[in-house]
Amino acid sequence: MLTDVQLRRLTPREKPYKLSDTGGLFIFVQTNGSRLWRMKYRFGGKEKLLSFGAYPEVTLAAAREARDQARAEIRAGRDPSLTRRQRQAEAKRVDKQLRHVGEKWMEAQSARWTARHAEDVRTSLERLAWPYLGHIDLDAITPPMVLETIKKIEARRAKETARRVRQRLSAIFLFGMAHGLGTHDPASVIKGALAPLKKGRQPAIVDLEELRHLFHDVEAIPAHPVTLLAMRFLALTVVRPGEVHAMAWHELSEDRSLWIIPAERMKMRREHVVPLSLQAQDILRTVSVLTGKGPLVFPNARWAHRPMSENALGYLLQRAGYAGRQVPHGFRASFSSIMNERFPADRRVIDMMLAHVNKDRVEAAYNRAEHMVRRQELGQIWADLLMDGLPEAVTLLEHRKR
Repeated sequence: MLTDVQLRRLTPREKPYKLSDTGGLFIFVQTNGSRLWRMKYRFGGKEKLLSFGAYPEVTLAAAREARDQARAEIRAGRDPSLTRRQRQAEAKRVDKQLRHVGEKWMEAQSARWTARHAEDVRTSLERLAWPYLGHIDLDAITPPMVLETIKKIEARRAKETARRVRQRLSAIFLFGMAHGLGTHDPASVIKGALAPLKKGRQPAIVDLEELRHLFHDVEAIPAHPVTLLAMRFLALTVVRPGEVHAMAWHELSEDRSLWIIPAERMKMRREHVVPLSLQAQDILRTVSVLTGKGPLVFPNARWAHRPMSENALGYLLQRAGYAGRQVPHGFRASFSSIMNERFPADRRVIDMMLAHVNKDRVEAAYNRAEHMVRRQELGQIWADLLMDGLPEAVTLLEHRKR
């Protein structure tokens, strides 16, 4: 009997050859490397052949099932070649199954995904979606079926995870529709039936893994490289968005390890010094290729001497599907929640990094001088956590513009 390992290792030879399975089924290997399923049988005193398709599109299990169906027809006195088209259609039904279409979708997206993100997408679908829906044809899946699957995820996991899986399922259905394998998107229909997320004045994701996924999603859509780099820089420095929009090159220290934001540009009208992580410095080196000859670090896409539009970053998050879940200002809350949980003893230092006002001016002045080293350490820890698994900043220079 043949095995999948044996089939995967088959190589072409100078002449075509075949390897037999059982019950008349065999694999025919052509000189060009094609591996074709065939079955030899006798009917009405004549020897005949059936073709079941090519491996691996038709798996070993599917070929054996087709063989068994053919043998059952022979026992019933029917020539299986007369229903050949029907059997071929059955063998190809896998093409419309959600898991098969999902794997094709992931393959199509892989060029713009990091290996880490691709693995996360695959793992989430294999664990949370395929066991319930993977074997079903696209058009046989209804909105209640998808909702039941997503509700199971909500019941035992974070709501954000459930939403990510729903978004990925919706993308798969749309991919299938584009390729003529389905006619509707039941994952989109159920959006309004999901449990609501807790929304505040400034929506912010406070789970580190969810935050990393945000950058994978944002950087997978068409956008200007300067906007994408500004998004990363904002999240790394946790300043207010307006301070990044109008950031000038002259505000950086000579070695570009410190960013001194002048008092007139700060909400509290007080100079704020931001120690820059290695990743933030790398962003500056990268963006300087595009904007280094002008006065601003992240200028307007149309006018180099004007600050970036105040809506540019927010609009980018919305286009990536994060409306109501994360806003540019929300990175400050993300940083505060995650880092305070990990380093509760550094609460005051974290507040200083956010330029929060200390009521005791004497203590505030002392802390700014005393804790600069710790601020730099925490900033680097934050950068290492947040950027883990993301491609280097320089890769964004070749990103497709919208």
